[in-house]
Amino acid sequence: MRVVLATPLDEELCRLVEEREPRLTLVRDHGLLPPMRWPSDHSGDPAWHRTPEQQRRFEELLDSADALYGIPGEHDAAALARTVAANPRLRWVQTMAAGGGATVRAAGLTAAQLGRVVFTTTAGVHGGPLAEFALFGLLAGAKTLPRLQAGQRAHEWGPRWFMGHLADHTVLVLGLGGIGREVVRRLGPFGCRVIGTARRPGPPPEGVDELVHPADLAAVVGRVDGIVVTLPATAATERMVDAEVLAAVKPGCTLVNVGRGSVIDEPALVEALRDGRIGYAALDVVAEEPLDPASPLWDLENVLLSPHTATLDRQEDRRIAELFADNASRLLDGRPLRNVVDTVEFY
Repeated sequence: MRVVLATPLDEELCRLVEEREPRLTLVRDHGLLPPMRWPSDHSGDPAWHRTPEQQRRFEELLDSADALYGIPGEHDAAALARTVAANPRLRWVQTMAAGGGATVRAAGLTAAQLGRVVFTTTAGVHGGPLAEFALFGLLAGAKTLPRLQAGQRAHEWGPRWFMGHLADHTVLVLGLGGIGREVVRRLGPFGCRVIGTARRPGPPPEGVDELVHPADLAAVVGRVDGIVVTLPATAATERMVDAEVLAAVKPGCTLVNVGRGSVIDEPALVEALRDGRIGYAALDVVAEEPLDPASPLWDLENVLLSPHTATLDRQEDRRIAELFADNASRLLDGRPLRNVVDTVEFY
């Protein structure tokens, strides 16, 4: 199987992929890819551009592939659409993002193209780091981090006040995919009661005390102390946490988003933060990234903003390379691939 490297990757990890699955040939020309600014920088330096000749050579490589390691430009839907149309032998594309289905949807591929090419994501690779950020946000909310920081800045020692304890809290986890399940697993030792969401009835997975349908969120959020969003961006999840849901939350509830910003109605969230219905929000993602400098989220003291960086760690690229090699073996052996994009809802 001829695989073309479409995103920056360290040469050591290129060799790891080839060693893990010797039946593939990983074709790469690092000179045609933007230099990485840091580990796992799949977009590369935005100041770097190919010359017309380099772009021609790069597209020739893409058009010769049976499979692509990454989407050209990482999130470039137009480049993906061009490649799929120009290369009839292409059969598999591994995206670098856990939410890579959004780029596939934006490419506007035909039903025939979606039937010919299978797309897989890196779901699960980022579960650990994102679950840690979720715990960090829940703890920061429970322990009143903004109040502590304000007192420190003002050199004020007291008076003392009661803090929350996760052992007494009920946490709602929106989405029980790879990230959500890892959040649930890490909540276990803290003694939280956990509510999860599911669109189909069935027994709760391990660590989840109760399942609710996403349509019933407004009826549930009044009894939870924390909400963790791990959902992808799909038509079904668009503004799932809307004004009605935010109006029904228990006052002072903590909200953490490690999924996609589109899941939350952002103007409604701002109002809920201002009036204290949401006591604290830890946001690794927002609706439009980068966040508009004029957004009120920047200046709200009960908001922690992370520039979509909670997923990054120095071993991310290695885990993605190992996942790719495993999926390559599965494809060559005729076994089901991991993390296949649903081409109806694109997650």
